[in-house]
Amino acid sequence: MSNIKNFIALSLLIFTSLSFAQQRPEVKKVTISGTILEKGTNIPLEYATVVLQNAKKPEILTGGITDIDGKFSFEVNAGEYNVRYEFISFKTVSVKNKKITSDTNLGTVFLEEDIAQLNDVVVVAERSTVEIKLDKRVYNVGKDMTVKGGTVSDVLDNVPSVTVDPDGTIALRGNENVRILIDGKPSGLAGINIADALKLLPADAVEKVEVITNPSARYDAEGSGGIINIVLRKGKAQGINGSVVLSVSDPESYGASTNLNYRSDNFNLFSNFGYNYRNSPGNSLTDSEYFNNDGTTSAFINERRTNERLNEGYNANFGIDLFLNKSTTWTNSLTFTEGRSKNPDDVYFYNYDNTFTPTFVRNRFNDERGNDFSFEYATNFTKNFKKEDHKLTVDIAISQNRDNESSIITDQIVGDNSSLFTETTLNNQKQQRNLFQADYVLPIGENGRFEAGYRGSFQKNLTVFEIEPNTAYSNTLEYNEDINALYAQYGNKINKFSYFLGMRFEDSNIDVNSLTANDYNNKKYNNFFPSATINYEISESNSLSLSYSKRINRPRGRFLNPFSSYSSNINIFQGNPDLDPSYTNAIDLGYLKRWSKLTLNSSVYVNITDQSFEFIKKESGLEVDGIPVILSTPINLSKEYRAGFEFNVNYSPYKWWKLNGNLNVFRVENDGDYSYTDYLGNNVVQNFDNVATTWFTRASSKITLPYEIDWQTNVTYRAPQTTAQGKRLDMTSVNLAFSKDILKDKGSISLNVSDLFNTRKRRFNSELDAVNSYTEFQWRQRQITLAFTYRFNKKKNERENQKREDAGGDAEFM
Repeated sequence: MSNIKNFIALSLLIFTSLSFAQQRPEVKKVTISGTILEKGTNIPLEYATVVLQNAKKPEILTGGITDIDGKFSFEVNAGEYNVRYEFISFKTVSVKNKKITSDTNLGTVFLEEDIAQLNDVVVVAERSTVEIKLDKRVYNVGKDMTVKGGTVSDVLDNVPSVTVDPDGTIALRGNENVRILIDGKPSGLAGINIADALKLLPADAVEKVEVITNPSARYDAEGSGGIINIVLRKGKAQGINGSVVLSVSDPESYGASTNLNYRSDNFNLFSNFGYNYRNSPGNSLTDSEYFNNDGTTSAFINERRTNERLNEGYNANFGIDLFLNKSTTWTNSLTFTEGRSKNPDDVYFYNYDNTFTPTFVRNRFNDERGNDFSFEYATNFTKNFKKEDHKLTVDIAISQNRDNESSIITDQIVGDNSSLFTETTLNNQKQQRNLFQADYVLPIGENGRFEAGYRGSFQKNLTVFEIEPNTAYSNTLEYNEDINALYAQYGNKINKFSYFLGMRFEDSNIDVNSLTANDYNNKKYNNFFPSATINYEISESNSLSLSYSKRINRPRGRFLNPFSSYSSNINIFQGNPDLDPSYTNAIDLGYLKRWSKLTLNSSVYVNITDQSFEFIKKESGLEVDGIPVILSTPINLSKEYRAGFEFNVNYSPYKWWKLNGNLNVFRVENDGDYSYTDYLGNNVVQNFDNVATTWFTRASSKITLPYEIDWQTNVTYRAPQTTAQGKRLDMTSVNLAFSKDILKDKGSISLNVSDLFNTRKRRFNSELDAVNSYTEFQWRQRQITLAFTYRFNKKKNERENQKREDAGGDAEFM
């Protein structure tokens, strides 16, 4: 808003200057002209400001603004001026003591985005869906039609380098050990189960997603695969503004969300509210062949499962930015999410003898109900000092989460009522998290920058899992985690070279206590995590980057809990309380190249992980109807080597066609043996040496059809991958969307189809000594969504314009 005030004041000054000039015709008039473009993309900046300040009489100002082509031209009195080129959220360019005695063309001026300003000013703009930068990729949600009416989980599934499995598991470059942040910090909004929590938040609550594959020392060392930062919307435009999104889907689902904001010179009120009801029917099948000790077939079981996954959720976020003075801001916010779920899970086990002759059919029906609630209070204090970029920020967040599930399970042989057996399960989880963080930034010299800070993260988790009458799998797990961290880093730029060196220290004190078994474990350790980045700017559109960081992955949740699920009583997941953290050394060599209509970002990366996690399957010694119960559990293996190549490309061949592509090819090598004593007392040694090369790709296209109808298509393909105990098969999915602006661009209506061909299924083969199996798992069937968006007191394009869209390049896609 300060720019608007400056512009009004500037206009009055121009008018005053012109009026004064008319009274003194003897003063020589000259014409000033030139062009202002965005650095790196050469996109014209419309409404950029050119200010001329008289060098001898600073109180005398004049100037003008650029047109749709980024050009400016206006008259001034001949003289000596200090010239400034300004545009909101861009760095100002200044020229001192410029003598102008005749008509002068100031040439082309390139303005660069000011990242510091962007942290404070959220520009609601129709920029590219994918912005490619040297150190990260930014995915802007606002223009992605395929997630309208969806959830944050749907958003992440469209982000380059990120994949979301049908069960909600999130991976970055194929690595599931990824850290999820919300607004730059570990948040209570992430809840106890991150996959489930992200399905409660509507997609429209998210402004952008940042993917950081090799974070600096300022970030948590958690997440060997990197960091995904989800940035929530918070309006910054002056006055009252906001938007409303309504959606309806098939299978039957409904959603409504709104963001409302009011900003004045002294404060900014912001809020997001949402409601959704979702029916996400899914299904799975597992065909298993069981073997005798001599390798001959003993039996076959074909398992068929259907489930509905009915979820009803609410979310509310509201807060206030208090502008205490020109340099100090105090922000307070409250966030609530609440959800209720019903998931009737119907499973049929078709049993066959060794000749595949049907013997009997068993039905297992799990009537599961759940409710969850999360609350977070967050406060932020930001102090900007006189020198640009010199600031101190302090964050405090307090959150609580509750996730309760219960189910009644009936199990019987079809046609035999006497075989009816009923069990009940209870799975209650509580989490409390407190976060304190302080960050200090000090510019040194012209290009130097020193940063230091502290983060304390303290959380307590309690999980109660009970089964009646079969108490063998009941357990109460207490998990307490206290992590204190200090970091410091320094960066500078010397000619075309820039560097950033950092060190982070984390002290971890963790208790993993199985209260049921009276098994208490304390894990206390501290580590140093160095990081380094070196950039070389070959030209304004051509850059190289080499980065290194050390990362950690701490086991949590179901990885540690001995028992937390009982949906199947012959295939059971069992956590491992003795799991240790894994450590990763990550190296990344990146290259960024921009052309007028195309941007390419490629990288070669290597991750070396010690004590990596691997999931194994083994016999428990228990049987159900003569069928052995198979346990799946995570363990620490000795070493994992992961190396890959990735590139992202944005291309706009025509003004009506935008393309984006992402390809990731990687090789994973595991070296390690696992030794355990089986239920018969035998010592078993399993070799998990395995080498797998695989890849995945995502391609997106947006075409503007006649009558200004936008058509967007996203295609994702994941190639097969071998594992130590089987093979994960390939998977393809296609999303389709159409959108049309209405009501003089204040409204939009969109129609999108998720998983157009109903092929998004996780398929894998598992091979053990006792059983071979093939599994298909579809978390959610094809969904069709109709969404309507209405914006008030806020244009669709607050910064961008059609001319910039037509220019293509890095600033445009989708």
